[in-house]
Amino acid sequence: MGFFVFLIFGLIAGALAKLILPGKQGGGWLVTLLLGVVGAMLGGWIAGLLGQDVYNSFWSPLGWLFAIGGAILVLLIWGLITKNRGKTSA
Repeated sequence: MGFFVFLIFGLIAGALAKLILPGKQGGGWLVTLLLGVVGAMLGGWIAGLLGQDVYNSFWSPLGWLFAIGGAILVLLIWGLITKNRGKTSA
């Protein structure tokens, strides 16, 4: 899969992960979509560790599952990191 196709893949996976995992993770849609790209990379790495070649095609269902799962994982971690930002202690 080419670089730009992978970026589009990650952006779509990030948007779908945000729909599955609504809430305040902080950063808005741009950060969410960028985290989706990171999540797609993480999902592909995990799939590779499991011996799966999931990114051989844009329409690979297993590739989409790993990409969305990775994006959800990254969004959860990002939400934990940014949870207490902006709060002041009195």
